[in-house]
Amino acid sequence: QVQLVESGGGLVQAGGSLRLSCAASRSSFSIGTMGWYRQAPGNERELVATITSGGRTNYSNTVKGRFTISRDNAKNTIYLQMNSLNPEDTAVYRCNVVVTYSGVVYWGQGTQVTVSS
Repeated sequence: QVQLVESGGGLVQAGGSLRLSCAASRSSFSIGTMGWYRQAPGNERELVATITSGGRTNYSNTVKGRFTISRDNAKNTIYLQMNSLNPEDTAVYRCNVVVTYSGVVYWGQGTQVTVSS
């Protein structure tokens, strides 16, 4: 079992920045790719960004150039630096992790990000 604890969401004005954190409660050898996803009311969940244990990143086109995902393997933690936020970024942001030996995916409970115009 892996528990994920997210933090850093909140209310920000358009053009502002927020930094999200997601900490996984598992020894680092079994933690694989971690990522951020978001879901706005009435919309399907969408990929924001992922990062492998080796640091390879992937971003959705809607956030590329504005958001940066990073990872601290020693702390089993990933971060999402979000800059130039706009109201369309408003959503619940959830992190997930893939356990390397089983392929099982665990999800955090989510943190609300609200961007006002």
